Amino acid sequence: MMAKKNKVFYSSFNKTITIPSLIFIIGVSLFCGLFPVKALKVLGYLKDSISTNFNWLYVTIVTVFIFFLLFLAVSKYGKIRLGRAGSKPEYSFFSWISMLFAAGMGIGLMFFGVAEPLGHFVEPSLQGLDHSELLKRVQTYTFFHWGIHAWAIYGTVGLSLAYFAYRYKLPLSLRSCFYPIFKDKIQGKVGDVIDIFALCTTFFGLTTSLGLGVIQLSAGLEAMGIIPHISFGTQIMLVVIIMSLAVLSASSGLNKGVKYLSQINVIASVVLMLFILFTGPTVYLLRSFIEGLGHYTSHFFEYTFNTYAYEPERLPWHYNWTILYWAWWISWSPYVGLFIARISKGRTIREFIMAVLFIPSLFIFVWMTIFGNSAIWIDEHVASGALSGMASQADVLLFRFLEYFPLKTLVSALTLFIIFVFFVTSADSAIFVMNNIASKNAKKSPIWQNVFWGALLSVLALILLNLDGLETMQTMTLITALPFGVIMLLFCHSTYKGMYIDKKYYSRDFSPSTEYWSGAFWKKRLDKILSNSKKQDVHKYLEDTVKPAFEALKEELESRGVHTLIHTKTLPEHAIEIVIEYETMMDFVYGVRAEPKSISDYLIEEKNAPQFHTKRVFIPVTYFGDDRPGYDIQYFTKEEVISDVMKQYERYLSLTSEKEHDLFINSENID
Repeated sequence: MMAKKNKVFYSSFNKTITIPSLIFIIGVSLFCGLFPVKALKVLGYLKDSISTNFNWLYVTIVTVFIFFLLFLAVSKYGKIRLGRAGSKPEYSFFSWISMLFAAGMGIGLMFFGVAEPLGHFVEPSLQGLDHSELLKRVQTYTFFHWGIHAWAIYGTVGLSLAYFAYRYKLPLSLRSCFYPIFKDKIQGKVGDVIDIFALCTTFFGLTTSLGLGVIQLSAGLEAMGIIPHISFGTQIMLVVIIMSLAVLSASSGLNKGVKYLSQINVIASVVLMLFILFTGPTVYLLRSFIEGLGHYTSHFFEYTFNTYAYEPERLPWHYNWTILYWAWWISWSPYVGLFIARISKGRTIREFIMAVLFIPSLFIFVWMTIFGNSAIWIDEHVASGALSGMASQADVLLFRFLEYFPLKTLVSALTLFIIFVFFVTSADSAIFVMNNIASKNAKKSPIWQNVFWGALLSVLALILLNLDGLETMQTMTLITALPFGVIMLLFCHSTYKGMYIDKKYYSRDFSPSTEYWSGAFWKKRLDKILSNSKKQDVHKYLEDTVKPAFEALKEELESRGVHTLIHTKTLPEHAIEIVIEYETMMDFVYGVRAEPKSISDYLIEEKNAPQFHTKRVFIPVTYFGDDRPGYDIQYFTKEEVISDVMKQYERYLSLTSEKEHDLFINSENID
C-alpha cells in the first residue's frame, strides 16, 4: 500500500522554486482581484513612471537584442549547432515554424489583427497627417510592433536557453543562461531566484493573455448568436473546456499535442487569410503589402531608435503603444523563449536566428496587411466609419469586420475555431513551460502537475475576470518587464562569452610545443605532460635547455659575421633572449620567459587526471621584438629550440625584404 501511495503523490516540483512562486502568484492575484481599484492606482502610478522615465531604456534594450542576434547570425558563431556537432533537428522545418509561431503570436494576431490598425487610424496625434501618409504610418507602425523587434526579444531568450542546454548540457532553465558569469552558483540560491522570477513573470503574462482570449471567444459566440449574451457562466464553461484540452495535449507531449494542433491551426489561419484576400480588395491589398514592406524597411532604423524626444506631443502614443508592446513581449519572453528553445535542438545558430526573426515576421506582415488594410478600406468605402467607431472594442471588432464578407457565418465559425485552437496551444505550451521551470527541467513529471497548472491558470483568470482585476494584472506584467529586460542584456553578454569560449575550444590546434613530436622521447614527454611545473622548474628549463640552445646558435651566427647578443633578465619574470641588433631596422628578438597559468577547479578535483597541488603552474612562453603573442615551448628539446629561433629569424628577414613592411621594421617608428 505504501509503495502505491508514494507513487500516487510523486512530484517533480522543486520546493525552493515552486513554494515561493505560488505564494507570490496567488497573493498578487488575490490583491488584484479583491482590491482592483486600489491595485490599479498603485500599479498604474508605477507603470506611468516607468513609461515616462525609462522609455529610452526600453528602446535601447530591444535595439541591442536585434543587433546582437544579427551579429551572431553573420559571424563565425553562426555555424555553431545547438547540440552536438552533427546532431539533427528534432522537428521538421514546417512543424518547427508552426509551433514557434503558435506559441509566440497566435491569440494576439486574432485579437489585434483588425484592432491595432484601426486604433492607429483613429489616433488623435496622427490626424494632422496627409491621408496617404496616415495609411502608410498605420501599416508601418503595426509591422514595427509585431515584426522583427518582437521576435528579437523572443529569439534572445530562446537562443540563450537552447545554446546552454544543448551545447553546454545544462538544464533547460533560465538559470543556465548565467553559467559563464556565476558558474556553479547557478545551481544554488542565485539560480532559484532567477527561476522564481521567470515563473512569476510567465504566469502573470499568460493569465492576462488567456483572460483576453476568453473575452474574445465570448464576444464571438455572442456575435454569431450562439449565446444570447456574455455571462460569467459562459466564461467558466469556455475556460474549463479549453484547459481540459490543453492539459490533455500537454500530457501527450510536444510530439503529439502542440505539434499537430499548431500545424492544423497554421493551415486554418492561412485559409482564412486567403479568403479575406480574395474576397476583399485584392489588388489594393497586394499593392499595399509591397509598398508597406518598403516603407517599413526604409524607416526601420528611424523607428527603432525613435524616443520622440523632439516630438513631445507624440509621447502618449509612444507610451501606450510602442513601450507597452516592448514590455509585453519581454514579459512573454521567458515562456516563449523556453518553448522555442525546447523545439530548436539541432538547428545552427544562423538558421535559428534567421528563421525566428524573419519567417514569422513576414507572415505577420502579410496577415496585418490583409486584415488591417481590408478593415480600413471597408471602413472608408463600405461601412461609412462604422468600424473605426468601434476601434476601442477590440474583442468584438474582428467579428463585426467579418460581417462585410460573404459566407459570414461560416467564416466566423472558422475564426472561432482558430482562436479556440490558438488558445489551447498557448495554454498547452504554458503548462509545459511552467512545469519545466517549477521542476528544474525534470525529465519526467506526473500528469497531475499539468492538471495543477491548468487549474491554477483557470481559477485565477476567472477570478480576475469576475472581479474586473484583469487590467490591474496586465499592468503588473508590464511593470515586471523592465528589470527582466535588463536581465536579458546579461543573457547577451553571457551567451557571447559562452560562444567565444566554445569557438576557441573547438578551433584550437595542437600546442606549438608539440610541433616537432615524432615519437622519439615519448616517455620523457609523457612525464612532462603529467607533471605540474613550478616556477623553479621553468627556470631550470631556461638554464639547461634554452640558454645552451641560444649559445650554440650565437656561436654559429658569429662565425658567419652576424653579431648576436644573449640577455638574461630576472624582473618581472625570469627570462632569456637572443637579440640581433640593427641600426635602421627593428631588432630581431626571440625570448623565453616563465609565465603563470591558471588551472580549472575541475582538473584539480578530477582523481584520474594529473595531480595539481595548486591552482597555478608556470610554463616557458616565447616573446618577440614586435610584440606578437608568444606560445608555450615546454616540450622543446635544445635542437627544437634552435630550429624554432631559426624559423622566426627567417620570417623576420623575409618580411624586412618586402618594401610594404617599412612602417613596421623602421627603427624610427619603434618606441
